[in-house]
Amino acid sequence: MSVFKPIIELRDVRKSFGTFEALKGINATIEEGEFFSLLGPSGCGKTTLLRMIAGFEPPTGGDIIIDGKSMDGISANRRPTNMVFQSYAIFPHLSVADNVGYGLKTKKLPKAEIKREVDKALSMVDLVGYGNRAAHELSGGQRQRVALARALVMRPKVILLDEPLSALDKKLRDQMQMELRDLQKTLGITFILVTHDQEEALIMSDRIAVMFEGQIAQLATPEELYRRPATKRVASFIGVMNFLDAAATSHDAAGLTLDIAALGKVTLPASAIPPNVHPSQITKVGIRPEMLTLLFDHDDRAEKEITGEVVSSDYYGDMTYYSVQLPQLASPVTISMRNTAGRSIAAPGSPVRVGWGTESVVLFE
Repeated sequence: MSVFKPIIELRDVRKSFGTFEALKGINATIEEGEFFSLLGPSGCGKTTLLRMIAGFEPPTGGDIIIDGKSMDGISANRRPTNMVFQSYAIFPHLSVADNVGYGLKTKKLPKAEIKREVDKALSMVDLVGYGNRAAHELSGGQRQRVALARALVMRPKVILLDEPLSALDKKLRDQMQMELRDLQKTLGITFILVTHDQEEALIMSDRIAVMFEGQIAQLATPEELYRRPATKRVASFIGVMNFLDAAATSHDAAGLTLDIAALGKVTLPASAIPPNVHPSQITKVGIRPEMLTLLFDHDDRAEKEITGEVVSSDYYGDMTYYSVQLPQLASPVTISMRNTAGRSIAAPGSPVRVGWGTESVVLFE
């Protein structure tokens, strides 16, 4: 069993630009060897926080601890971190090897040592033989690898990634996500990724801090964030969620009974009530699209069942997303179904049976 060892501690970290509060007291601990993501919409403060960890921005208040030492007054070049920028910041007039070895040259290391370290870094990112290639001749994915090799060659304790994949096309981006994740696990270095892409964060991270308006709304594993979001805002930001009006009708030590719009009365065990939710304050429940299912065959069964009507369907190859109108709801719910051999797509206007289970219900105040 691995022992938790913090590499970064953020203690009430604040940042103001004039009267604007960009960060409003950030508290978090990041583990050594962890792939950690800062996820949120534009303007939430995630890049500002990353730049403060790197030493490019001083905090207005609070403290940043890296490897047990306060970074107060410690310049960026003296921190055990290295940053990979969104633009890669590669020197176009230099070769790949000279780009990767630039930081080592500023330390005035012997040429033989620089070459050895550069070759090792290029091998890590699968660019063996590219050392003499001109930087401007590289593809987007190759430039991303060069930027990463330039960070790795300095042997930092923490790699900081500021949306490094945002300029890549989807297929290459998907490939680089897997490569980055595999590389991080192989090296055991802490990676901190800033992204606004929810799918990217879910795929790559050990833990994710979801940020809104300069604060962390929830810090958890990808599975916990997706399955048990702490607030409606987090639920809306991470994937798709169907929200239904609900109210508690009874609550005791055994469980909670809810009256849910369209679904009727449901009893949940006490263990399903999150610590941050008071039963008397529940106004909504959420159900993910994949937790609702269309019961196509007569023999198909589910824990709970309701009838509805297909409003529209969107075919994505492996999946079809249906909008289904349920009784008493003002707007349809979204249901995702995996396409299988022999299963036809339900046409708009078709009556359908919708199955669901009580374990899929998420409670919100």
